[in-house]
Amino acid sequence: MKNSHPFHCGNSPKWLTKFFLFAALLLAGLASSAWGQAAFPSKPIRLIVPFPAGGPTDLFARQYANGLSKVLNQSVLVDNRAGASGVIGTLEVKRSLPDGHTLLFTTASNLVLYNLMADKPQYDFLKDFSTIAAVGGSAVVIMANKSAPQTLKALIDEAKLTPNKFRYGSPGQGTYLHLSMERFLYESGVKIEHIPYKGSGQAKPALLGGQTETMVDALGSALPLHQGGQARILAIASAKRSPLAPDVPTVNEALGIKGFDAVLWNGVAAPAGTPKAIVELLSEATNKVLKDPVLVDQMQKLAMEPTESTPASAIELIKYETGKWRPVIEAVGLKFE
Repeated sequence: MKNSHPFHCGNSPKWLTKFFLFAALLLAGLASSAWGQAAFPSKPIRLIVPFPAGGPTDLFARQYANGLSKVLNQSVLVDNRAGASGVIGTLEVKRSLPDGHTLLFTTASNLVLYNLMADKPQYDFLKDFSTIAAVGGSAVVIMANKSAPQTLKALIDEAKLTPNKFRYGSPGQGTYLHLSMERFLYESGVKIEHIPYKGSGQAKPALLGGQTETMVDALGSALPLHQGGQARILAIASAKRSPLAPDVPTVNEALGIKGFDAVLWNGVAAPAGTPKAIVELLSEATNKVLKDPVLVDQMQKLAMEPTESTPASAIELIKYETGKWRPVIEAVGLKFE
């Protein structure tokens, strides 16, 4: 008796047999893909921060890691790999296996400025990384120790009379904070000697110890020294005053100018070649983390503002910032090897 089942292929045309074979392979592939996605993350995730512990990026990264660990139900371990203004840690992520288990948490310095300032760039962020998200950050501030003038205008006036009388510390040559200060000095027409350190964590003791009179930092990192009376924030480079430091004027208020602002924003990325499904999963997880009221409260106490994004919008921000800072770098003539 002949089999009359409609899917019996014994006497079916060859094209129909091929069709069912293709469908079976397609379903098997989809199942395999789904299984692979479901298996991520299969081990602890290493979140590399290319700066020393204690700085604003590190503080944000640790809050982010705690939240991401809860969302993914997997350990997320912060690994500080400082050196060369963030390049060492960034390159380590670039060379890592693109499976989503090694991520980079960094700043606009490495996301944007590096390729504009390096004579021989060792990476191109848009080509060598899979951007996951731009996650917000903190406004830039100018801070002074007790031996320096205690207002921004007084500092500028004295620096004009005696060029290079003062020194300012930064978390590294070529960082966003460094460039923000150089832009400010360029537009103010004054000279203050730059002393680069390996992160804000090293620049602060130098400020308090008198090796530098001033320092450029992020508000969240500088606030404890200001509130404790150990140093004074002279001005904040934002459109309005921060509710966490209402006594601190904006740069625009302090000098009677308009349009000067600088916000140190952060981003998360994986090595280039990371599967799109994993990048999207990490992006969705990141946005969940940034919506967590506990994290938002913690970050606001550190004067940092979390922001949601997608991989696509983060890439557009990188391109926009590149166009914004290129003319500044060319005007100031900042380059590093």
